Amino acid sequence: MGLHPGLHPLDLAIIGAYLIGITLFGISFRRHGATLKDYFLGGRAVPWWAISLSIVAGETSVLTIISTPGIAYTGDFAFLQLVFGYLLGRIVISAILLPHYFKGELFTAYELMQRRFGTRLKSLSAAIFLGGRAMAEGVRLWALAIVGGVVLDALPRLGLPWRFNNLEIILIIAALTLIYTFEGGMNAVIWTDFIQICIYVAGAVLSFFLILRGIPGGWAHVAAVAAAAHKFRVWHFRFSWTQPFTFWAGLIGGMFLTTATDGTDQLIVQRLLSAKSERESRWALLSSWVVIFFQFVLFLFIGVLLYVFYQSHALPAAGQFGKYDRLYPAYIARFFPIGLAGLLIAAIIAAAMSNLSAALNALSSTTIMDFYRPHLNPGQSEKHYLWMSRLATVGWTVVLAAVAYASRDSRSVLVAGLAIISYPFSALLGVFLLGTVTRRANEFGAILGMIAGVAVAVALGLSGLPFTWFIVGGTVTTFLTGYAFSWLRPAPPSGQALPRTAPARQAP
Repeated sequence: MGLHPGLHPLDLAIIGAYLIGITLFGISFRRHGATLKDYFLGGRAVPWWAISLSIVAGETSVLTIISTPGIAYTGDFAFLQLVFGYLLGRIVISAILLPHYFKGELFTAYELMQRRFGTRLKSLSAAIFLGGRAMAEGVRLWALAIVGGVVLDALPRLGLPWRFNNLEIILIIAALTLIYTFEGGMNAVIWTDFIQICIYVAGAVLSFFLILRGIPGGWAHVAAVAAAAHKFRVWHFRFSWTQPFTFWAGLIGGMFLTTATDGTDQLIVQRLLSAKSERESRWALLSSWVVIFFQFVLFLFIGVLLYVFYQSHALPAAGQFGKYDRLYPAYIARFFPIGLAGLLIAAIIAAAMSNLSAALNALSSTTIMDFYRPHLNPGQSEKHYLWMSRLATVGWTVVLAAVAYASRDSRSVLVAGLAIISYPFSALLGVFLLGTVTRRANEFGAILGMIAGVAVAVALGLSGLPFTWFIVGGTVTTFLTGYAFSWLRPAPPSGQALPRTAPARQAP
């Protein structure tokens, strides 16, 4: 496996064929989107294993593929401490939140807040989700600029007449993703996720062995160099308020982060609600951690291999944005066999498309089910709401593209994405816990708690505290403030107290 100038025309053809093929596959689910339940929840008939892999795709996306190797390149395996916190978060969701989601017929996570507190709290929760998810997804979408840059580098060398800048590449990918999400809804999201995660994980495994084969001395040399640089170190038990990847910050912050994103984020909750029953939803959530763990370990190992490789090779040129995020896709383009390089670049783009499609569907469902149908235009036919759902998908595509362009100066897309999502979702987690584990809390206290929680999270983030800590601070502030003000103004809650246990929805 030797150095070649970059992507070959065959690689570009494979990338183009993949983009067209996955778009057509997603469109084929058009017949499954005839009702709102079909369009947003896949008819609540999706098998748990497909949901599990879709959760993995939604939770990690392209950030994992291009940024995790860069984390290992510049550091060690400390990021895994956060991943162990992810497991604790899944256990909390399974024990506390899932039973409530499967009582009744919910389309969004925020309808649970209406049932517990009232309409104003539901609207506030949904609005925070829309803003937070749009910001985080914009960062993820801009990560395509890194991969797009690798493809763009090949065009002048190959004498091709096309000239695209990074923004135009993003718009093309977003438009293709929009087409199949617009037509196929949640079924298209989950089943394209399934194909795409299989492709990019298989591609990563193949990458591991191909990179290893290109290092003289093989694994023995890699192990010696990595051990001398302490690359395989996982545990950092020294307590720190400034480092995001220590044992306590990772375990506690990872638990809070996952409980917030997987338990209150419509992007993931929508997948959980697509299961046939609460039991299958729980299986999907817990089993997804196994794949998540394997995936992070794999990409961290790839980062170590790149670290050893570039001890004797010049680093690829890169600007300030994505300097180390660019290492993996740049290596693929320069050193992988012709044809295979195109397939692996297509796999990375696949991850971006799978996450974008899920985000568009989640943003659309919240817009229509939490705002448009109950408040802006109630009483219309299901056909009308289905059409407006598709229109909302188009609108959110435009918004995400704009946010993506505004995120172009981020240093590490993975850390930036995790940090941005931590601000709003700390308040969401606090109020969801307030509504499910307490009976005293009311809407007045919960709203004040959310406002205080976001303010504290932002203040802690601006002070330099890493996201693994300020999400904890925002959640705890929301919960304690909301509970305290509920006592100071003990008016009856506008919703109804949720029972501590709820019967699971039976499969149809």
